[in-house]
Amino acid sequence: MVCPHCGRAVPSSGDRGPVARVRRMMELCACVERELDKVLHKFLSYGQHCERSLEELLCYVSQLRQELSSTALQGAPLSATLSLMMAQCCRKIKDTVQKLASDHKDIHSSVSRVGKAIDRNFDAELCSVVSDSVWESREKQQQQQILQMAIVEHLYQQGMLSVAEELSQESTLNVDLDFKQPFLELNRILEALHKQDLRPALDWAISKRQHLLELNSSLEFKLHRLHFIRLLAGGPDKQLEALSYARHFQPFARLHQREIQVMMGSLVYLPLGIENSPYCHLLDARHWTEICETFTRDACALLGLSVESPLSVSFASGCVALPVLMNIKAVIEQRQCTGVWSHKDELPVSVISWGGGVGWGSGADLPVLSWQIEIELGMKCWYHSVFACPILRQQTTDSNPPIKLICGHVISRDALNKLINGGKLKCPYCPMEQNPADGKRIIF
Repeated sequence: MVCPHCGRAVPSSGDRGPVARVRRMMELCACVERELDKVLHKFLSYGQHCERSLEELLCYVSQLRQELSSTALQGAPLSATLSLMMAQCCRKIKDTVQKLASDHKDIHSSVSRVGKAIDRNFDAELCSVVSDSVWESREKQQQQQILQMAIVEHLYQQGMLSVAEELSQESTLNVDLDFKQPFLELNRILEALHKQDLRPALDWAISKRQHLLELNSSLEFKLHRLHFIRLLAGGPDKQLEALSYARHFQPFARLHQREIQVMMGSLVYLPLGIENSPYCHLLDARHWTEICETFTRDACALLGLSVESPLSVSFASGCVALPVLMNIKAVIEQRQCTGVWSHKDELPVSVISWGGGVGWGSGADLPVLSWQIEIELGMKCWYHSVFACPILRQQTTDSNPPIKLICGHVISRDALNKLINGGKLKCPYCPMEQNPADGKRIIF
């Protein structure tokens, strides 16, 4: 798609979504991977060829050495045939070494092509959108400590406890035991679940039963069900134990009646083997994966944490947003606009619209529209409601909150102040004339 005003290539609406960006990134990675596969193939072939050539050469030299030793023991002078064989041997050694050196040089050129493929498919100047001075001021140093704490929290949440401890010591962060303890317990239980040990998770769920009920969590029931299924997998010898354990389902009978009926029905097929019955799906290994996900989700909810750490969410969002910022920077540089992006820790805040085109800069005789960069991150990164003023196209803030007019339409406070004329306000939608003081702030 080509812009009708400037003639530049513009991605279509289907190419701007997060799915399209991920697909494009995968294509770029595939290009580099193909070059890497070529290098690995050449390296493997070179290794095999080198080993084979050296073995042949070693065998040839060994045979010649034996013949020379035999001639020397007999006291006979060196024959013309042996002299010719020695000359041929020296020439063969020289040719083999030159061939191996040439092949080795070819591998170096293939490795350099991988680097060129990376430079061609990925922008190496990612740091150009941020300045090193971001971390120099005292306020930025505090932000750096916050970033370090986010990294430590991410490491704890991922179970990389020793790495988190090492980073805490090297960065002189003071991490309280009260902060670490929930992560230590969570990872201890998850490690047991990965080993198919349900007892730590069951003990935790029973101790947190009331809190889990408030979350409408089915974690405790799923843990009991998984233990019951393990007893079913034990065959007829475990039938009485399974029947006895079924009493744990009583508190969950109202909410999980259908699932309990299925498990009770599976007992009929126990003598024949559950794996050969209509209930074979109960033995699916995916139940262990699901219980780990359920425990992680509910445990994080009780701890007031997201399932994914803030660092991983920020990193994923940055990977989506960075190409957009790089494109904006390229447009600014191409049009030689100065002062639009004066600080590398800030984004452009305004655009100028005239005629039908859009340009960067400022001017007293041109209408200036307040503007923000909008980047679609997908529903996965939606955590709270956001209201953008339909008039100024700005996201509302505490200093510029949304205001509901008496006609029911909502605009930002800045827009309301700009629309006041002679002490009166005319709604830009109705348009109903009203008193600006009648507007009420809305809190989402």
